[in-house]
Amino acid sequence: MENTAEMKFSKSHEWVLFDGDKVRIGLSDYAQDQLGDIVFIDLPDEGDEVIKGESFADIESVKAVSEAYSPITATVSAINEELMDSPELINSAPLESWLIEVEGVEEIEDLLSADEYKKFCEESEEA
Repeated sequence: MENTAEMKFSKSHEWVLFDGDKVRIGLSDYAQDQLGDIVFIDLPDEGDEVIKGESFADIESVKAVSEAYSPITATVSAINEELMDSPELINSAPLESWLIEVEGVEEIEDLLSADEYKKFCEESEEA
């Protein structure tokens, strides 16, 4: 999924893809690159609520344990079970390896387009 034109991004480095009734959330390529080799992921349960700006997943890499923050408020309708056994898929295909699927989406303000997000990452590296 090299085409990121339909994706939106958060400043905490998660991506959001709206696809009809489905909304998927994953880690950006920038985030996985900063984390290094991902070895474990802890995701919420189906039915859990995720709240914009709050942590919804723990991600352990060889470098550190980090959190993923929800870019929107919604209810978890599915988790990517494949990542539970193979979290390294996030490193090899971050834009295909969604973490959670949500419904009942609220608070979608502040999401960046792919171009805006790229500029944000470039400015972050320069600082």
